[in-house]
Amino acid sequence: MKQTPGLFLLCCTLAAGAAQAEPPAASPRPQHRDADTVSRAAPLDLGAPVARPTTVVQAAIAGVVAQSVRPPVRPENLKRRTNVIRAGFARQPKITYGKGAICGDPGIEGRKMSPIGGRLNGCGIEDPVQLTAVSGVTLTTPATVDCTTAKALKSWVDRGVTPVVGRLGGGVAKLRVAASYVCRGRNNVKGAKLSEHGKGRAIDISAIVLRNGAELSVLKGWRNPDHAAMMKTMHRAACGPFGTVLGPAADRHHQDHFHLDTARYRSGSYCR
Repeated sequence: MKQTPGLFLLCCTLAAGAAQAEPPAASPRPQHRDADTVSRAAPLDLGAPVARPTTVVQAAIAGVVAQSVRPPVRPENLKRRTNVIRAGFARQPKITYGKGAICGDPGIEGRKMSPIGGRLNGCGIEDPVQLTAVSGVTLTTPATVDCTTAKALKSWVDRGVTPVVGRLGGGVAKLRVAASYVCRGRNNVKGAKLSEHGKGRAIDISAIVLRNGAELSVLKGWRNPDHAAMMKTMHRAACGPFGTVLGPAADRHHQDHFHLDTARYRSGSYCR
């Protein structure tokens, strides 16, 4: 299409007019902030109604307070089962104690006794117990000893008697007790040094009674080819839990029983 000279001049005139129009108004400069506004502001009272923010800093603080997440409510009483589970604490397993448990061990049974005094100097037990069973193995006669000796006997039964006998005769049922507390000298010799029996620290075992009624006696079993190895293994196993272990190899006074006591020596246990 052919343009006319008049139309072209009109377009140029309009373009020049637009170029000479007033420039856009400059954007307003931000107002000057008082540097002391924040320092002069009153402390924020979280308990009072939130006032309308007057500064940028106060507005930011108000926004944070308004959006903060409240912590979960704590259990009021951790002793209550429901609250304990809710708080994530594991329940402790219930300990079942043996009938008449003593010495702080559920595997030791018997009863506490009053303090015992003796006729000889050094005799007596301050905290005696009458022992009737250890780890389910019954004593043929209740033994009067202290708790240290009761615990040593249980350790020996657990590690050196029950596993050694195994299933022979149905397993271990009883320990035949030859002696426990008695105020006397060693080996019943008059004028001899006081025996550990007189302090409640000793017990004499003469036989292991099996569930089928048979007995493994120290007197017969020590030299019996069928039982000698077993008896000597039990004798060695007592050396450690007890400080003194005497058997048929010690002397003529111990041919028919194991003497076990909790006396301690600097050189270690004495076992013969």
